[in-house]
Amino acid sequence: MADVVIVSFGFLHANAPDADVVLDLRRAFRDPHVDPRMRELTGRDRLVQRTVLGTRGVRRLLRATVRQVAAYSQGPSVDRIVIGSGCAGGRHRSVVVAERLARRLRRRGHHVTVQHRDIRKPVVQRQP
Repeated sequence: MADVVIVSFGFLHANAPDADVVLDLRRAFRDPHVDPRMRELTGRDRLVQRTVLGTRGVRRLLRATVRQVAAYSQGPSVDRIVIGSGCAGGRHRSVVVAERLARRLRRRGHHVTVQHRDIRKPVVQRQP
């Protein structure tokens, strides 16, 4: 079974990492950043997790990505699969999706490493 590396990141900090699969969470899923109560939090905080996971389509995306990893794993020379999980600032949606995806893949027997590239970077200031 292939090892999986999941990298959460923010598109507004730098380009997406070199990955086999990149999940772009910016437009399709609710951004906790717009709520002042969550702006300084990260995807490790329960309120952010509930908000992201409560957004329609997120759980379906997680299931589909698990299936995609299973398909990639069938390749004849695949020993490692890299998944990028990206949102605007790399602190909220990308972190929650990376952690939940890792949990699901571990349950299926994959060895998973999660890296949060931009979680410690300053909150991106955007115009309302």
